[in-house]
Amino acid sequence: MLSFNKPLYWTSFDLVNKVRIMIRSAFNLKKIKVGHAGTLDPLASGLMIICTGRATKRIEEFRDLDKEYIATFHLGKTTPSFDLETETDSQYPTDHINEEQVREVLKGFMGAQLQLPPMYSAKLLDGKRAYEFARKGIEKELKTVQVYFHEIELLSFNIPEITVRILCSKGTYIRSFARDLGIALNSGAYLSALERTAIGQFSVKDAFTLESFEGYLQEIK
Repeated sequence: MLSFNKPLYWTSFDLVNKVRIMIRSAFNLKKIKVGHAGTLDPLASGLMIICTGRATKRIEEFRDLDKEYIATFHLGKTTPSFDLETETDSQYPTDHINEEQVREVLKGFMGAQLQLPPMYSAKLLDGKRAYEFARKGIEKELKTVQVYFHEIELLSFNIPEITVRILCSKGTYIRSFARDLGIALNSGAYLSALERTAIGQFSVKDAFTLESFEGYLQEIK
């Protein structure tokens, strides 16, 4: 098992493929099994767990662990993708929003919640990814899933943006949380920045960057 700090704008596949190439090159291997234990959107950075060889059998074990995120939300506007992948489509007032209100609303999300995944997601629908339909403007119905929020902490309040630390169960979409947060505040919101800082007991502080992994490979060769 290897932990990596995924660069911003890279897809999860980009990182897996790069790690595969680096390992094959370092040890002159024709092929090696490499997989990840949970995707991270291109517009998000942070911790990804990558398994190689026999460790790929443990992917589900790591995928089931709770996740911690540091998320920045832009209040007063919405986008179809609930993040910066798409342009803003609506604008809402924020004059009524204060820090105390935000803290109270965040408390309301604690515990078990039914969450509707975003259409701009990798959820499978009729054998295709949901985002494939969304990008073509085709409407499809997604089902709600139960997620769990263990901790939600307001880190900064600077309207129109707030930053929140979230500890949640697997399968939670922080972009959907952005949509639901905007509604709960009688306004709108989208996710403007996201970093995954932990998966279970694994922290992004201990993760490889691609540069440090290159050095590690040279050391153990």
